Amino acid sequence: MKVLIVHESMYGNTAAIARAIGEGFASNAIPCKVARVDEVAAEEAAGYDLLVVGGPTHAHGMSRPPTRMTAIQDEKNAYPAPTAGEGLRGWLERLPSGDGHVAAAFDTRIDLPAALTGSASKGIASRLRRRGFRLVDRASFLVTKQNQLVDSELAEASAWGASLAHSLVAV
Repeated sequence: MKVLIVHESMYGNTAAIARAIGEGFASNAIPCKVARVDEVAAEEAAGYDLLVVGGPTHAHGMSRPPTRMTAIQDEKNAYPAPTAGEGLRGWLERLPSGDGHVAAAFDTRIDLPAALTGSASKGIASRLRRRGFRLVDRASFLVTKQNQLVDSELAEASAWGASLAHSLVAV
């Protein structure tokens, strides 16, 4: 089994979560590539058995160019590689048909109820289904109002990756 984890990240939190998910797969000896959305062509996804896609929650859903620009220009943002160009929306539009391949979605969002914050993974999951992927799971990982990961979230992300690995190997 080969796994591709694609993410966009503004403050570095989603990138850290993506790497932790990858560690969960690696702990089960499953090859995994973790890449920023601007580092991997959408067509490349066809060569993987599982596609995992994640992004930050902005304005109750997936980021858009104006919300990415706001994050990039935030003087408190110290992340050196924010997603400045096309984000997940455009990448997912170019994604080849999943033809029933499995996928999972994740997001990072403020540590409040999803009814208040929204969830980017909901939009990611919907777009993956429309492209013909069979969604096996989706998850949210929490950040503080100061854009820092909640302490337990890296461990949770690694455990989620391991759980996905176990369930897919069993199938």
